Amino acid sequence: MSYLVDILTEAGFQHVRTYIQSGNIILESDLDLEEIRERVHTLIKEKIGADLKMVIKNKNDFEKIVHENPFREDYLYDRIHVIFYQGFIQSLPLEKLKADYGEEEICVGDHCLYLYLPRTAKQKKLNTNYLEKLFGVVLTMRKLNVVEKLLTK
Repeated sequence: MSYLVDILTEAGFQHVRTYIQSGNIILESDLDLEEIRERVHTLIKEKIGADLKMVIKNKNDFEKIVHENPFREDYLYDRIHVIFYQGFIQSLPLEKLKADYGEEEICVGDHCLYLYLPRTAKQKKLNTNYLEKLFGVVLTMRKLNVVEKLLTK
C-alpha cells in the first residue's frame, strides 16, 4: 500500500495513509468529495491498472455514523457493520428492504445502513452483493469498529 500512498501524495493529496489492506485510504484535500473520488479513481486506474468502485466519505460523516449507531448494549460490537453509498442513503429505494431477515438486522441511518450480522446466522442474507443487486448501485461495507479506527488515523 506504500506505492498507493506515494501515488496519491505525488498527485497533491496531503497526509495520505492507508489502513489495513481492504482499500481504506485516509487523506486530506481541499477538493470536494466527488473530485477526490474521480482523481483517486483515475490515478489508481492509470498507475496500478485497477478499475475500482469507490465510495468516499469525510471525517464528519464517520463521526456521525459512529455516534448514531442504533445497535447498543445488547449487541456484539464486532458484529455491527455499516453500508456506505456515495449519495444520500435515503435516496435509495429503501422500500425494497424486507421486514424480516431472520437473526440479521438492518437499520436505516442518516448516512449509512447499519447491519447486525450475528455469528449464528448460517448464511448471511444481508451482504454487499445482495444489497447492490437490490438497489442497483455501488455500495461498500465496513465493520463499525474499523470506521472508529479510521477516525483515529
